[in-house]
Amino acid sequence: MTTDRSQPAPPEFEPPHDVQDAGGLSAALAVLLAGDTLTDRQTAAAFETIMTGRAHHGEIGALLGLLATRIPTAQEILGAARVMRAHVERVESRCDPTSIVDTAGTGGAPKTFNVSTAAAIIAAGAADDTVVAKHGNRSRTGRGSAEVLGKLGVNVDADRATQARCLDEAGICFCFAIHHHPAAKHAMPVRLALGFPTLFNLLGPLTNPAGARRQLMGVYDRAFLEPIAAALAELGALRAMVVHSDDGLDEISITAPTTLLHVREGTLSEERLDPAALGLARTTLAELTARDLDHATAMVRGVIDGTERGPARDMALVNAAATLLVADEVDSIEDGLQRATEAIDDGRARETLAKLVAMSRS
Repeated sequence: MTTDRSQPAPPEFEPPHDVQDAGGLSAALAVLLAGDTLTDRQTAAAFETIMTGRAHHGEIGALLGLLATRIPTAQEILGAARVMRAHVERVESRCDPTSIVDTAGTGGAPKTFNVSTAAAIIAAGAADDTVVAKHGNRSRTGRGSAEVLGKLGVNVDADRATQARCLDEAGICFCFAIHHHPAAKHAMPVRLALGFPTLFNLLGPLTNPAGARRQLMGVYDRAFLEPIAAALAELGALRAMVVHSDDGLDEISITAPTTLLHVREGTLSEERLDPAALGLARTTLAELTARDLDHATAMVRGVIDGTERGPARDMALVNAAATLLVADEVDSIEDGLQRATEAIDDGRARETLAKLVAMSRS
């Protein structure tokens, strides 16, 4: 599949364009109840009402519930993401946003270990001209990126100025989502009460606080690949890869083939990636699944230190390779695998984590 789209201006943190006359949340509900989809402007108006605390919880629940009955359109994701970006608490670093990459995914998939976190550290160590702003949160499992990085010694509650220094001087920072999206608090009680994934679950990875223009983003359902990729193209992504594996992971898997939807300068193209074609041994999800937080931390530490030589290493390497590809550091996944492997084996990945730990606490 190949779809051409015009390349938009880079609206990393643009406020929504004149959404007041789109009618806000009531107008959006009327459209949805009539069985229609929302335009990006209508969605932006509704989410601006929510994010500024002007919506009743009943209205928020109705809107999120109606949107959850089907796959959201690219325009609905686009409108909501633009509002999230307008309200995010930014990380103001000296880095050019075109050199910043993120590996945040949606979550909601079967939990293995912290693949995107390990891949972010490896890619940061392997990159020459790229820095990594890893956006993440706690997990319902108690072993999300925030928990594991905290166990590894990173100050995950570092303020934004410290995050900027980490990005500028260590080449990587961690952006703890709970500290960057205060406006989302207005919807949180409703989301908790609903108890099922909503459009908000897709928005966090689209709202990197450092303004990353490059991204490896996993999604928990294959149906989200095209609308998320199309929204990223409209949002000004220079290069991105949206992925979902046949075994249900929001990562590039080594237990089954993965569908990749590439976004590059407004163009979407689909690829199927079989780990066997990369020379990676097939394994089972059980071999990649952490039992608890201590086990998850040990798996990430082992991969980064180079002491882990099994499936966890391979899984982290292929995702780090994809991160280097979207960063334009390499020309192929195969080249990325070599670069990522070298970064582990020569100690650069370990040094990168050590710098992040030290700088996040300075």
